[in-house]
Amino acid sequence: MKKEVDKIFLWIVVFLALGGFFLFISASMGLFARETGARFMATAFNQFFYGLFLGSIFLTILSKVNYKIWRKYSFYIFIFSLLLTASVFIPGIGFSHGGAIRWLSFGIFSFQPAEILKFGVIIYLAALFSDAKSGVRTIKWGIAPLVAVLFLSGTVLLLQPDSGTFFVIFITSISIFIIAGSRWSHLISMFAAACFGFLLYIASKPYILERLKTFFDPTYDIMGAGWQLNQSLIAIGSGNIFGKGFGQSIQKFNFLPEPTSDSIFAVASEEFGFIGGIIIIFFFIFFLLRGLSIARKSSDMFGRLVVSGIVIMTVFQAFINIASMMGVFPLTGIPLPFISHGGTALMITLAEMGIVLNISRYARI
Repeated sequence: MKKEVDKIFLWIVVFLALGGFFLFISASMGLFARETGARFMATAFNQFFYGLFLGSIFLTILSKVNYKIWRKYSFYIFIFSLLLTASVFIPGIGFSHGGAIRWLSFGIFSFQPAEILKFGVIIYLAALFSDAKSGVRTIKWGIAPLVAVLFLSGTVLLLQPDSGTFFVIFITSISIFIIAGSRWSHLISMFAAACFGFLLYIASKPYILERLKTFFDPTYDIMGAGWQLNQSLIAIGSGNIFGKGFGQSIQKFNFLPEPTSDSIFAVASEEFGFIGGIIIIFFFIFFLLRGLSIARKSSDMFGRLVVSGIVIMTVFQAFINIASMMGVFPLTGIPLPFISHGGTALMITLAEMGIVLNISRYARI
């Protein structure tokens, strides 16, 4: 029976979105001290307009659209998202930044299509496994389509290269596979194959080896590969218990690479201290628990898998970002959901939250 959306989950999302924008504005002040300082207003406006404003509109609309429509078009959504992500290689519309070709540019508007691919994978696997039912325990309807989806997504992403996003898709897909009722023998086989593939991949990518060396020894190449990690640890440590106060971060000025993106948790910890960092982590845990509660009460397997996939993907990204800034996980370049720079990424995230809220309308009491 249709009812109101889950108010608790909605307020968690509101806090993360508004609080994230508040932190983003502070981190963006660091742009004043750089060559891109003149872009501060444009950056803040894009985050507000494309992220908060349009994202809120999509959240509202999609919270009222019956989620079962996504199941009907899941295959086409996945194919579209895959082709859109592959279009970054088309000269003239795809452009590179930091040595990777991950963005599409249309004049003043640009975005990373991999954000849509993550959603496409979740929707397609949720539809596929919910249709398969007990067949998910077989090779034909379980592990084979999962491998196919991961192979296609991985090929497009690793050629960019964007190993961080593929890592997120891989973990999210495996999580959906487990919740759908997979065999443990299939999971063990997938894990073994993934480890072998990972070793081959890092052997071909020197920059990943450098990140691993930095992870195991933070003092390695402090002025090079270890710069971001060491500056992040300085920022987090100097925040102490209560922080320096809003806008008072020093590291965001000329020290922290990407203070509005990958390193934004370090800026937040410097300004709001240990307490501020714990609050951010707490709300992501609360987000996860409430989201999985909605998934558990979903009226069908498709809704359960969609909510689980979206929630797990979001929290996994958050914890990997936070862990890498604290030096307990290698640097990945994965942004912090709801908070890091990326207006279209925030817009897509809020749109996904709208779908979760719609599924909560039909949850069993």
